[in-house]
Amino acid sequence: MSFVSGLPTRRLSVASVPIAIVAAVAVRLTVPFDPAGATMLAITAFCIVMWIGNLIPPSYTGILCIGLIGVTFSADLALVGFGTQATWLVAFGLIMGEATRRSGLAGWASRWITDRATAGDPAANPYDTYRRLLVSLSAVGLGLALLIPATVARVLIFAPLLVEVGERFDSRTARMGLFLGPLFATYYGGVGVLTAALPNIIASGILDSVAGVTISWTEWATVMFPVMSLLRVGFVVAIAYWLYRPDPETLSIVGVDGGGPGNGDGGGGLGARAMTASDRRMLVYLLVGVTFWATDFLHGLHPVYGALLVVALAFLPSLGVVDFAEVTGDVDFSILFFLGAVFAIGEGMSRMGVANALAESLLGVIPTDAPLVVVLALVFVVVLPLMLLMGGLAVASVGTPILVSYGTAAGLPLVPIVMTEAIGLGTYFFPYQSAVLVAILAYDVIEAPELIRMTAWCSIATIFVLLPLQLAVFTLVF
Repeated sequence: MSFVSGLPTRRLSVASVPIAIVAAVAVRLTVPFDPAGATMLAITAFCIVMWIGNLIPPSYTGILCIGLIGVTFSADLALVGFGTQATWLVAFGLIMGEATRRSGLAGWASRWITDRATAGDPAANPYDTYRRLLVSLSAVGLGLALLIPATVARVLIFAPLLVEVGERFDSRTARMGLFLGPLFATYYGGVGVLTAALPNIIASGILDSVAGVTISWTEWATVMFPVMSLLRVGFVVAIAYWLYRPDPETLSIVGVDGGGPGNGDGGGGLGARAMTASDRRMLVYLLVGVTFWATDFLHGLHPVYGALLVVALAFLPSLGVVDFAEVTGDVDFSILFFLGAVFAIGEGMSRMGVANALAESLLGVIPTDAPLVVVLALVFVVVLPLMLLMGGLAVASVGTPILVSYGTAAGLPLVPIVMTEAIGLGTYFFPYQSAVLVAILAYDVIEAPELIRMTAWCSIATIFVLLPLQLAVFTLVF
C-alpha cells in the first residue's frame, strides 16, 4: 500500500467511503455483541476506515463520528471528549505554541540550536547541517522525556521550535524530517522511562494497587531504557533520515526573520540574534510550565493546568508577550473534533462493555504453561489489536487487571508482563490511536498519510528488531 502522494493514494482515499460503509454494516451484522455494543463497533469501524483512507480531513470525520454517536446513543457520550483534560491540554498547547512563535522565542531558539549543532557556517554545507540537526534535536527530544512527564506537553513545547528550525531549509523533505524525527524521539523514546508516558504510569499503578508489586523509576529505566529509549530513538533517527532525506545537491539554507548585521545575526542572517525582552519573558514562562510538569509528583495536578498557567502568563497585560485576540485568531482548533471523536469512541467501547469483552477474549488465548518469552510475545501480540480499537489509556485500564490476574494465577513474574504491555501500548500505526499523534498532525507540517508512514515504519522496527532484543533482556533479568 502506498502512503505517498499520487494515484495509488488517491484511489485508496476515494475507495475509503464504500469500504467504510461496508465495514460498518458487516461489523453491525456479524459481531457477537448486543445491539448497542455492535452499533458502537460499527461506528468505530466506519471512522477508522475513513481516518486511514484520508479522503476528507480527519477533523471532519471526527464531526461525523460525534454526530453518529450523539444520534445513536446520547449527546453526553458524543461530547465526552470535550470534557477531558487531555483535549484541553491540546487546545491550550496550540495557543502556547503560537505564543512561543509570535514572541520570537522559537525563531531565536532555532538559530541558537542551528549554530551550536553545526561546525562553522551552517549554510556552507546544508546537507551536513541537516544531519547534525536531526541527530542533535532527537537527542534533545529524548532528554525532554526524562524531564517532562506529559508527552503531549513535550510535543507542544518542542513542535514550534522544530517548525522554525525546519523553515531555515528550502526543502519540504528536510522540514518534515526535522519535524517528525525529534518529535518521534520524545514520544517513542518515552516508553523506556516510567514517568514519560501516561500508559506506563497507569499500567504500573494498577499493578501496584491490584498485586502490591511496585516498579521503581530506576528499575524501569534499568530494564527498559537501553533498548526502548536509546536504541529506539536511534531507529527513529535512521527511519526519519531514510524517509526524509533531502537532495544534497539542491538543498540550501535560507535566512529567516530578516537576518543581517543590524540585528546581531551576522553571517547573512544565519547566526543567532541577541535575545529580546519578549524572548526572555516567554522563556521564563515556558520554564515555569516545565517546572510544573516536572514536579507533578508533588502537587498531583494534571498537565493541562501547567499549559493553562503558561498561556495565562503569556497573555498578562504589560507582562505578557502576545495579544490574546491575535494569537487565538490564527490557531486552527479543528483538530479538537478529531480528538473529541477518539475519546467518544473509547468511552463508548467502555460503556457498552465491548472493551472488557474484547480484552478478556483476546487475553484468554495466552497459555499459562508456556515459557516466559512466549507468554511475553503473546501479550504484545494481543495488545496490538486492542490498540487499533481503543486508545492506549483505555487498553491499559482494561487490560492490565486481566494481565495481572493471569500472571498471578500462572505464577509468572508480573513486572515483565506489565513492561511488555507498555511496549505494545507505545506501538502505533495510525493517528487516531493517540492524542499525541493528533497533536503532531495539528501543526499542518505533514499530512496524515505521511504521519502514518512514519508511525508504521517505527512500529515495524519495534516489532521485528527491538521487541526481540527487549524480550531477551527480560529473560536474562527475570
